[in-house]
Amino acid sequence: MIRVCNLFKSFADRPALRGIDLDVAEGERLALVGPNGAGKTTLLRILAALSQPSQGSVRLAGVDLGDGAHAIRRQVGFLSHQPLLYADLSAEENLRFYGRMYDVPDLEQRIATMLRQVGLASSRGDLVRTFSRGMRQRLAIARALLHDPPVLLLDEPFTGLDRQAAQMLDAVLDASAGARTVVMTTHDLERGWQIGDRLAMLIAGRIAYQMDGKDRDLDAFRREYERQTASGGR
Repeated sequence: MIRVCNLFKSFADRPALRGIDLDVAEGERLALVGPNGAGKTTLLRILAALSQPSQGSVRLAGVDLGDGAHAIRRQVGFLSHQPLLYADLSAEENLRFYGRMYDVPDLEQRIATMLRQVGLASSRGDLVRTFSRGMRQRLAIARALLHDPPVLLLDEPFTGLDRQAAQMLDAVLDASAGARTVVMTTHDLERGWQIGDRLAMLIAGRIAYQMDGKDRDLDAFRREYERQTASGGR
């Protein structure tokens, strides 16, 4: 579903990604952990076709990034630190705008379903600028899932969510297990361990270590994470 080969990204000669090779199978859930500045957000923005790599290739859902950024975006739901919402539109107007962009069928019914799923049905006509951070995150989740994408990219998705909203997101991920490919970044090893079929450490712009399988050992993974972060991925 996702194939990344020899991916580099630099900002003003400052390297952010250094030769990333990564494969994510259809229906797999990958938790990507790493400290601040490791390159996690940069990698997700490239996968979402919102940023171009300096070198390397990305193929997602059968589409090469270099050939079809718009086609890739139609396959991806992206939840970032910034909710990517219009503050002076209502919740339903935000979803209607994105739904028309992606030609979502039965759009009004889909909007109602998503607002109900994220607990915002009673606020559907309220302007987003009146929403709390947690409410904006809920609406951003609805926006990311509105067009039922086969790939979901989540950048620290539990940040700013209250307990009820976090449980809602857990339920959404559980419901799509095996049916939707997920790449999630997180600082929380336990959360990544719980959600991911596979865990990968991104340290200093490189995939430093991965662990999967039924015999995973969280304590061993945590020790390796501490070692990798202390050594800068070397």
